[in-house]
Amino acid sequence: MTTPTRPRGAASRALLLRAAAEELAGNGTLEVAAVARRAGVSVGLPYRYFGTRSGLLIAVVESFYERLAEACMLRGYDDPTWVERESRRVRDLVGFLYAEPLAPLVLGGHAGDGEVAAFQTRRRSVLVELAARNIARAQRTGELPPRSDPELLAAATLAGAAAMVSVALTRTPRPPAEEVTAQVWAFLRGAVNPSGPAA
Repeated sequence: MTTPTRPRGAASRALLLRAAAEELAGNGTLEVAAVARRAGVSVGLPYRYFGTRSGLLIAVVESFYERLAEACMLRGYDDPTWVERESRRVRDLVGFLYAEPLAPLVLGGHAGDGEVAAFQTRRRSVLVELAARNIARAQRTGELPPRSDPELLAAATLAGAAAMVSVALTRTPRPPAEEVTAQVWAFLRGAVNPSGPAA
């Protein structure tokens, strides 16, 4: 899938992505014709940029993960301890997911077909790798105990946090974001068992 580099092409692609995200968040499903109507373009234009319906869905989900990375996963925090940095990351994670209309669908695995699911698996593997490196660094500095496998611990904590927020997002009314943040952080802290004065 090639991203157009010309300004007009980039603008058209962005317009289609916004329309597709709105359609998916609003209706829980995505039909190319409905996206084209929402964007005010011909029904063939989405196929020109994304190839297939699955290609369009993957682009929407990819954009979601890029926003997630920018909001918290790739964000640098200047707090002096691992506990302080990661508690802020959890706050930003929950805040992003609460504000993101696509979060219930993406976290719940309802955003598309098998191709989209495979793409999500790859993206989540990248997040696990990032988290594993983070945990390994904290183990080397003595802020986390060294007994746990960083990759396994990263996979478990990310999956658990995502599941907790996913459940919260399906409730009516939703619990306050601050309450969910506190419970997610308590779960993560218990799982990683931080050591040192900040623990």
